[in-house]
Amino acid sequence: MGKLANLLPSPFRGGTTHRDADHGISHDKSLVLASCALHLETRAVKAIAIIPARLASTRLSRKVLREIDGRPMLAYVYEAARACPRLQDVIVATDSEEIATVCRQNGWSCRLTSSQHRSGTDRVHEVAQAIEADVYVNVQGDEPLARREHLDVLLGLMGREGVEVGTLRTACSPEDMTNPNAVKVVTALDGRALYFSRATIPFDHDRSGQVRCYKHLGFYAYRKAALDAFCGWPESELERSERLEQLRFLDHGIAVHVAETPFDTVGVDTEEDLRRVENILRKRKT
Repeated sequence: MGKLANLLPSPFRGGTTHRDADHGISHDKSLVLASCALHLETRAVKAIAIIPARLASTRLSRKVLREIDGRPMLAYVYEAARACPRLQDVIVATDSEEIATVCRQNGWSCRLTSSQHRSGTDRVHEVAQAIEADVYVNVQGDEPLARREHLDVLLGLMGREGVEVGTLRTACSPEDMTNPNAVKVVTALDGRALYFSRATIPFDHDRSGQVRCYKHLGFYAYRKAALDAFCGWPESELERSERLEQLRFLDHGIAVHVAETPFDTVGVDTEEDLRRVENILRKRKT
């Protein structure tokens, strides 16, 4: 409230009570300040989604344009993000003219970015330098099972005071428990991430079967300062070891807050992942 108070004229600062001599009505200036501050703080938050998409993926070439039931994977991701009413815009960020052409043909907003970026987050950061927003949502281009509900929950998390970086988790299925392509996350009681790993964490030492394991989902939201800081730091040792860029935040002491969703996804990195997605979407139709 301090910063908001500094924006208001001096008569509205402080918390003293003034009595109107003519009408005997007390005016608490702190209530006036609170009313003005409430008006400012409840203004609409501008949030945009950016979908980093490239063709030169190492494990599954051209994956964002691979067809699933006759449509490119990117179509599923874009339409899920576009369905979220809390997003002011959805933009595909790519270094590929072929992807840009597909976007134009489908009426999807798109921006060409540098081919030198090391990660999707760097691509999101480039777009963030040109488009002002309160929150930037990074929706991975290889998440064809994305839903608007994922983004609703994530943006709700970003509305909490002090949250600079947010992401999602869901209960880990038995088949993903030992799958290194399904990243696991352990959180503190307040929802902050303690660690992300491709290993099965936490370890069930007593083999009780009662230890809860959570899968991390590839959706991120950032405030601009956190995004700027991330892209200014070099790759960290833990990040390099696990090949998980979100560990860079933890290495530098930046809290990553985690919200939970019941809706699992399958991030597509391999042909096997692609077949899983095809089977899931086929079952949804029946």
